[in-house]
Amino acid sequence: MSLLQVKDVTHSYHSKKTFKWKARSNQVLTDISFSVEEGTCLGLLGTSGAGKSTLGKVILGIQPPQQGQVLFQGYDIYNADKRTQRKIRRDIQVVFQDSYSSVNPRMTAEQIISEPLENYQKLTTGEQRKTVISLLERVGLSEMHLKKYPHEFSGGQLQRINIARAISLKPKLIVLDESVSSLDMVTQSLILELLNELKDDFGLSYIFITHDIKAAFSISDTLGVLEKGKLIELYDSKEQFFSSKHPVVMQMRKSILAEHPRFRSLPTRVNNG
Repeated sequence: MSLLQVKDVTHSYHSKKTFKWKARSNQVLTDISFSVEEGTCLGLLGTSGAGKSTLGKVILGIQPPQQGQVLFQGYDIYNADKRTQRKIRRDIQVVFQDSYSSVNPRMTAEQIISEPLENYQKLTTGEQRKTVISLLERVGLSEMHLKKYPHEFSGGQLQRINIARAISLKPKLIVLDESVSSLDMVTQSLILELLNELKDDFGLSYIFITHDIKAAFSISDTLGVLEKGKLIELYDSKEQFFSSKHPVVMQMRKSILAEHPRFRSLPTRVNNG
């Protein structure tokens, strides 16, 4: 049984009816189906407006779909009993794009990471502090960062704290919603390297939502492409993606820049790699 199964998910947003205009329905997801196996990462690629973030909310249990199911370890996350839903909320965590808006600016790093521990575990003050220090060290920070506030961290450091919070409960699945897109290239590489290490060390599964093809390739085992709310293709390898004849995928490939600036006017060089 797959860890996560998304079955025929369809969702629309309805605008309110006004005096002159009728209410309209904007369909953002149409018959989305895929699965995620334990210990793997599914990259979901798509441009702005493709439906990526809405799909992420559906998977997280935030936005019930109008049609279809989301099954986690065989349980329908929207129809499970309260006890099972609480367990699912513990086992599915998230790291969002904006590291600063994802935290309370009045909380220290220790308080931010401790929050899920306090909600789900009964630890003594000493045990909790020891756990938080261990988590900080695991994401490349240290005990000296415990009492610092969000404004005292760089974007990359704060995203590490968000990652530490996400792994604190040893979840089975983490949804990474554009979690590196606001970072500079060097910091992106470091965070992606960290995520790969954590995936291997903890046996984590990821859904990596992004518009960045290179970032997706660096972490994903399988790759899906969303376009106008539809999952147009799924790929098991980089080679399949680069050999695809789908016009949307071909356009995506053209958008990739070569590593060296002097080759950036030659997209065919990238298409071969």
